[in-house]
Amino acid sequence: MPQTGLSWGRVVAGHGRHVLVETHQGQRVICHPRGKQNLAVVGDEVQWLPSTDEGTIEAIEPRRNLLFRQDELRTKSFAANLDLVLIWLAAEPEFSEHQLARALIASEAAGIGAAIMLNKSDLKESFNRAWNRLAPYRQMGYEVSPMSLKPHDIRHPDAPPLDSAPDLASPPLSLLLGKVTLLLGPSGAGKSTLVNGLVPNAQALTGEISKALNSGKHTTTHTRWYWLAHPFDLEVKSALIDSPGFQEFGLQHLNPMQLTGLMPDIKAHAQECKFYNCTHLHEPGCAVIASVGTASAKTANSDSPPLSSDQIHPLRYKIYKDLFEELSVKRY
Repeated sequence: MPQTGLSWGRVVAGHGRHVLVETHQGQRVICHPRGKQNLAVVGDEVQWLPSTDEGTIEAIEPRRNLLFRQDELRTKSFAANLDLVLIWLAAEPEFSEHQLARALIASEAAGIGAAIMLNKSDLKESFNRAWNRLAPYRQMGYEVSPMSLKPHDIRHPDAPPLDSAPDLASPPLSLLLGKVTLLLGPSGAGKSTLVNGLVPNAQALTGEISKALNSGKHTTTHTRWYWLAHPFDLEVKSALIDSPGFQEFGLQHLNPMQLTGLMPDIKAHAQECKFYNCTHLHEPGCAVIASVGTASAKTANSDSPPLSSDQIHPLRYKIYKDLFEELSVKRY
């Protein structure tokens, strides 16, 4: 028999066992789980029961998807019910291509579309190097866009034009319109600048959330939901979920044989392999191995020209091999 008195809400912030739930009316209430473990994450739609000054989460509505990472010790959920994962990188500091690959693989596994933005295009030399490193991802079909939040930005000659102001009405940020987007990226890449540009009162909102969850037994939040108001249509429902920078991105929830289907450049050649269960590591007649470019993995981060579209970049293949070995150790 359904429980009476329940209210609908969306989780907009949280840390530990407590979350902040937003109602249909825009009110925000601190809620805690009914049991010993809190399974609700930012983006979850929940049924909650009001109490004197807080609330209790009674049920989590079925999710469309969930992005998470898992290492040998624990699982860390980022957010649920996403339309897009926006991976925010910068020309400086230099980003880790292994971490980029892991984030894209996790997004593919969760069935969530992903896009990449490369910030600090005003740093011409380092931006050109970083832009060239991202050539394989453009060839795979990922949307890779330049970004500069400074008025004097200088773009890569092959990059599309860009208005330097963080305006939702202009490409490439227009891809956020009408979507719930998770913002992922390393510290120092300029994520906070983007959030503050798109959400003028972001700092005030963050302060309010932290103050609420840090009162008494509650702890401060790390992941936050921000509504983005489009200047020409306030009915457009767009949201940006900001997450903390990460150093590790475990994929222990995946089987090594799943990697082929989650890496588009590997997948494009795998169907031509001689054996259906090819690991693409040593088998004869492996179309993946035959398609790896001749440049050394060491030069993959240099200014060398990109490989042809029918070749697999050697660094991408090295990432595949490293991940296959990592995921195999857990199971065999």
